[in-house]
Amino acid sequence: MKKRNVIIGLLLCWCALITAQVTEWSPNEHKEIRSDRDDGRFLSSYGVVHSMLSDIEPECAFCPDMSKREFAKWQKKVRKSMQEIMNFPKQQDNPPVPKCIHTVQRNGYRLEKWEYYPLSECVSTFLVLIPDSLVKPSPAILCIPGSGGSKEGLAGEPGVAAKFNDDYRNPKVTMAQNLVKAGYIAVAVDNPAAGEAADLERYVRGRNYNYDLFSRFLLEMGWSYLGYAAYLDMQVLEWMKSRPYIRKDRIVVSGFSLGTEPLMVLGVLDPSIYAFVYNDFLCQTQERALVMTAPDKNGTRIFPNSIRHLIPNFWRKFNFPDIVASLAPRPVILTEGGLDRDFNIIRKAYEISGYPSNVEIYHYPKFADPQKRKKIDKLPEGLSRDEYFNMVNVDAPDHYFKSELVIPWLKKHLKE
Repeated sequence: MKKRNVIIGLLLCWCALITAQVTEWSPNEHKEIRSDRDDGRFLSSYGVVHSMLSDIEPECAFCPDMSKREFAKWQKKVRKSMQEIMNFPKQQDNPPVPKCIHTVQRNGYRLEKWEYYPLSECVSTFLVLIPDSLVKPSPAILCIPGSGGSKEGLAGEPGVAAKFNDDYRNPKVTMAQNLVKAGYIAVAVDNPAAGEAADLERYVRGRNYNYDLFSRFLLEMGWSYLGYAAYLDMQVLEWMKSRPYIRKDRIVVSGFSLGTEPLMVLGVLDPSIYAFVYNDFLCQTQERALVMTAPDKNGTRIFPNSIRHLIPNFWRKFNFPDIVASLAPRPVILTEGGLDRDFNIIRKAYEISGYPSNVEIYHYPKFADPQKRKKIDKLPEGLSRDEYFNMVNVDAPDHYFKSELVIPWLKKHLKE
């Protein structure tokens, strides 16, 4: 009995020691990534890659001192780099022609469903909304949804399965329907692994789509979610150019949230696109990863985005403001703010291009007053997700497609 009591006592002491160690650990003491060695080296592998990333200067970073001629040369460099990292597959020889598989009349417009065959293994679909008022070739908008969204939600239609029903009667969701009611041809697509392109989510998960599983396969094969998405959207864009009722010189790409990423790719790769609707906040993606280092109470540091946002070598090439700047002088509207520091990059690019009025920028209402926005040149390390959003002037609950800004802007730029 005495021996047993001794063993129990030792175990209790050990547990108390471990508990004390856990209790004494404080996330606040580990927000910033610092080496405790004189040579600055890290034992922590996370510390190693964080330090490596902080040393990367993107090859295609915008330079405000460029001449107009240098700017045009830089745009070509951005395009070449985008072509490299998107890694599009070789085009099929004589692919099947897209075909319309369903047509229905709605109030004031015709809704068509088309299927197309972008890869030898793939059939994909998109919706076309054509206003009844159409009498001659007209502008058209390619509409790309955000995470959890679908082409049906954009079109104001119920989902292809009951669990896929977006808030499809909400004008903050129905981008394509809002645009066709304003008199424009609207083409709505799904993002990969979502909506009609999802796997088993229609039975259980619903619109909590499993983007990451699909992305993992692509990454293992040397591709990426964005590369796949942009490739499919590019096929729809080419189809739009072939339609006699669409003015191929007045095609606009409109992206909401996740959809802004393929928007940027299409814009860089296809100079014929007329204008862009960027409905999300703008940020420096490399910086975002470097400063969101605050661990949670379990000692886990979060990553800003899931693997569907990961593109090998992206950070070595550019950040989002660089890409948007390269779209100049084509008209662009940005509807959900960010840091004025980043918007100044875009404004300068449009100034160099000779069309400063072709960029229009709006902030979340909460930060519309310049006095309420953070004026930051360099974000500090140690931020949580919520702290990051607040510092870059993002009001996440107010994130939606802002038709009230977009439609007047379109009318201004697409008028005859």
